[in-house]
Order: sequence, then C-alpha cells, then structure tokens
Amino acid sequence: MEKKTSHLFPTYARWSLHIEYGEGSYLYSKDGKKYLDFVSGIAVCNLGHRHHAVESAVSEQMQKYWHLSNLFPISLQEEVAEILTSHSDTDLAFFCNSGAEANEAAIKLARKYTKRHKIITFEKSFHGRTFATMSATGQAKIHDGYGPLLPEFVYLPLNDSDALEATMNTEVAAVMVEIVQGEGGVVVAQDEFLQKLAALCQQNGTLLIVDEVQTGIGRTGTAFAYQHVPHLSPDIITSAKGIANGLPLGVMLGKMNLAEAFGPGSHGSTFGGNPLSLAAAKASLEIIFNDAFLQTVSEKGCYLRDELKKHVYTIPFVKDIRGKGLMIGIACEVDVSSVIVELQQQGLLALTAGPNVIRLLPPLTISQQEMDEAVTIITDVLNNYCV
Repeated sequence: MEKKTSHLFPTYARWSLHIEYGEGSYLYSKDGKKYLDFVSGIAVCNLGHRHHAVESAVSEQMQKYWHLSNLFPISLQEEVAEILTSHSDTDLAFFCNSGAEANEAAIKLARKYTKRHKIITFEKSFHGRTFATMSATGQAKIHDGYGPLLPEFVYLPLNDSDALEATMNTEVAAVMVEIVQGEGGVVVAQDEFLQKLAALCQQNGTLLIVDEVQTGIGRTGTAFAYQHVPHLSPDIITSAKGIANGLPLGVMLGKMNLAEAFGPGSHGSTFGGNPLSLAAAKASLEIIFNDAFLQTVSEKGCYLRDELKKHVYTIPFVKDIRGKGLMIGIACEVDVSSVIVELQQQGLLALTAGPNVIRLLPPLTISQQEMDEAVTIITDVLNNYCV
C-alpha cells in the first residue's frame, strides 16, 4: 500500500500518537489508550485540558466577536493587562501571539529605548525561532544553516559572575535571561548571580529582560519565576505558553518609562491580543494568580521532587533532580531519547531538555495520586533501562 504523503514541511520530529481528546491531566489516543500528560503542550495547558472555566469563557466570547483588530479599543486587553502588571513589577503590556514574538518585541524595545545594539544572553538559552530570537539563543544547533545571524549578541555561561562583570559596559542595551533554562536542561539561575546581574544592569544603564515564556504563569509556584529572587525587578518580562491555557497568546510586559520608545507605529501585530485568547487568559489568570493556588503549586513541586529523589535518585546513571515548582528535570549520564519512548509506551508523556535530561511539566492542577502514578512509571522505566 502506498504511504500517504504529508503536505506539511517536516519541521517537527512528531510522535506516532494520534490524540482524540484530552481531559484534565490525561490525553486519550484514537486507539483508546490513556496517557498521563506531563508535557502539558510544553508548559501551556497549566490548568489541564479543557478546563471548564476557560472553555466557558471562550464560548461566551465567541458569541460576541472573534476579531476586531487593534484599531479598536478592546476592553479584554485592558483587563488582562491589569491582571498581569498588578502581579509583576511592570506597568504596561504589549500582546502578541507567541513567546518568540514577545521576545522579538523585547529586543526591539531594548535597542530602540537605549539606542544601543549589544545584547547579552546565555549559553544553552532558548528565546525563539524568529531571526532575532534565534540570534539571541545560545545554542549552535538552533543557528546552523542560516548564515550570518543578527548582530550583536554575546553568549556567556549562566551563573558565571566573573564573565558577566568582564563583559558588561555602557554599550550593552540589555541582558536577557531565563530564571530556569527549559530547553537548555532545566538549569536554574542562582539568586546571587541574578542579583549581581541586576546590579550591573543598573550601573550601566542596561535593561534587564527576563524571559518567562516557559517559567511564567504559576509554573514555578509564583506568578513569575523571577519573584523567587529577593529584590529582583526586571525592566521587561516576556511570557506566553501558559497564559491562555492553549490558545495562542504572548505578552511583553514593561515599566512605564519604556513607553516613550514604543509609540504608535513602532510595533504591532494583526492577531496580537485576539479576544478569544484574551478570554481564555482572563479565566486562566484569575485561577492561577490566586495566592492559595500558587501555594499548592509550590507544595506539589516539592512533593514531586522529593518522591523522585526517594525513588529515582539512587539509580546509578541519574545525576540530578532539579527545577522549581512543577518544572522539573531528571539529569542523566545517558541519552534519554529512548527513555521518553518507553515512558510513552507505559502511559506517561514527558519531554527531553537536551539529550540527557527528562523534563516534566505536568498541569498545575495535577493531583497527588497522578504524581504518584508518574513516579511509579518513571521509576520502573529507569530501573529497567539500567538492567
């Protein structure tokens, strides 16, 4: 029988799972198999699949209008912007469609505001796949094949204060950093390093951009991950993934003094701040940004890491279990790609973060029973791999 030809560019190494529907922490395939989802759409479905409040909000908005364009005042944009800024050290929001677009806006704003061109990012970082955000990403595999990148990006080792101090000067427009490097291996930036970074930015008139595309919206147990670090106050925050629980929405948040560089005509997005996505975002944020909810995320993260350390850390090739909140990496001395396949076969969906790290991103609504189920599967698979 002739194999069906796909009409899609082969830009993704897709899994051979055909999903029929999702509910809560589970996905169900067309062949009837049930999967515990510790991918969450890559840290997107923070409230799980088809959360009733989000579904209801989107359905209600669909009865009004789906799209107007940013020629019109849109009250939902103001409402969601107020929620985001009131839960961060920022004053203003620019809505777009993705994390890459949010970082693109941040790069443009930093260069335009400071009238400088040099931006510091970090090795193993990931900031997106547009030309500017690809250039900002400190991974050669993202750059390969595209020729000269956008100048002037400098990549430094994360948590290396000496390298940072030697590079910082009054020519640097911004430093862009992830509090936890997701794609780079679930590597956590140290508090002391981030505080030193903030001080050097202030000394040199350099903007501090915190990329919260994956870590934001409650993923680490605070509204934004930078809030774990005492006295850290970014000039710009970018966020996306979890903000609308699966509908496309990104946002760049910034302080009031930056408004002068982003006036009418300076930047824009046809679909940015789409009403359906904003309805989903408002419903999601009203749940996630509740203090009691965030506390449960912290508690669940501690529980899951402790259980993994108890059951998995003793396996010889497991080197580390790290992360914040419900963003957890199991670092191994072996390539884990085959482990991910075996986890799937046992009913658990997880990701890699580089070749040697198993990345776990469960819904923030995950139950203790579901976490226990995941730990059992992971332990069994890793023990069998060890044999």
